[in-house]
Amino acid sequence: MSNLMSVSSLNTKIKSLLEATFMHILVEGEVASVTYHTSGHLYFSIKDDKSAIKCVMWRSSVARMKFRIEKGMHVVVEGSVSVYTPRGEYQFQTVKIEPYGQGALALAFEQLKEKLKSKGYFDAQYKKQIPKLVRKIALVTAKESAALHDMLKVIEKRWPLVEVIVVDTLVQGETAAKQIAHSLKYADGLGVDVVIVGRGGGSTEDLWAFNEEVVADAIYEMKTPVVSAVGHEVDVLISDYVADLRAPTPSAAIEMILPDQNELLYLLDEYMDRFHRQLGQNIEKKAQQLQHLEYSLLQTSPSRKLQALETAFERLENEYHRTLFYKFSQFEASLPLLKEQFRQSMTLLLNKKAQQAEYMYEKLLLNDPRRQCKDGWARVSKGGKSVTLEKIGPEEKFILEDAYATLEAVCLSVDCKESSF
Repeated sequence: MSNLMSVSSLNTKIKSLLEATFMHILVEGEVASVTYHTSGHLYFSIKDDKSAIKCVMWRSSVARMKFRIEKGMHVVVEGSVSVYTPRGEYQFQTVKIEPYGQGALALAFEQLKEKLKSKGYFDAQYKKQIPKLVRKIALVTAKESAALHDMLKVIEKRWPLVEVIVVDTLVQGETAAKQIAHSLKYADGLGVDVVIVGRGGGSTEDLWAFNEEVVADAIYEMKTPVVSAVGHEVDVLISDYVADLRAPTPSAAIEMILPDQNELLYLLDEYMDRFHRQLGQNIEKKAQQLQHLEYSLLQTSPSRKLQALETAFERLENEYHRTLFYKFSQFEASLPLLKEQFRQSMTLLLNKKAQQAEYMYEKLLLNDPRRQCKDGWARVSKGGKSVTLEKIGPEEKFILEDAYATLEAVCLSVDCKESSF
């Protein structure tokens, strides 16, 4: 019974043997299950076609991971075998995980890219327009960096009129992403026309801060247009996808958003030449139009119309005088004949009128009331009306009137005679 051991003793020996034998090894396999615990620890298992092994990664190691593992992912884990003696169970205590055949950073980049794309961070409809005329600009980068020096140099050369605000920030290291995000939010409140965020070239690890989700969120939430200018032209980062404009280098960013003062001067000279040519053509054209209008005005002016009327009046007056003279000449030639015809007509008319007057006189004499009244007869009237004598009573006044006299009489008596008819 000399080989008799307790369970605890056996598990302790196994723990010592396994942990001493399998230290800092690499294991390849497919992720069979994954649990990100609320404590921050990661519990998962990997397998091949014959067996599986449980794995654990403590919170401190999980925090350094750039990507998330998922079920079915082919990975390489680094760590050691550990044994939990109270239950006699062993597991693989992981300190690092890498995608099989692919770098961790490359996988993390693709995972975050797909996540942000699904959230609409890259959609063109959310891209803000860069102003054509930039008066004020914020540069979010390291204050002593070569990238800042290059950008300021290009600004001085191209468009020194722009106002520049430098927002100093870390652009490399574990805390750089949070500082960049904070600096972007600060720059968004400065009232500038555009913000450029970036740095010079470097390795993937050096540029990684611009691949962090916190930086992408800050760029997406900004109200000011953002230009991402990180690394060299071959470097493409998450900030490039989210920003409103991607520049291949920091210097190129300045060239893309600021005009070249020399080009503008040349352009102004060309515009001035074109303006002078156009102005001369317009003046010449207007002068021709003015001459035409002046001629038209002279043709239609009141003075010209008055002159034309005067000329027409003189012509009509002369024509009138000629016609009148001609008529007078004709009348003068025919005047003796007209006088003779007039005399004959007047003689004939006077003879005729004399005969008519003699006839009328005789007729007047025939109709003279004095000739119609016989001697001894008179007209009797009373009250202005003719009456017979039998209508007059005693003591009544009446009027007797013949062709030569009028008498007022009073009836003394009445003696009526019987009619013989």
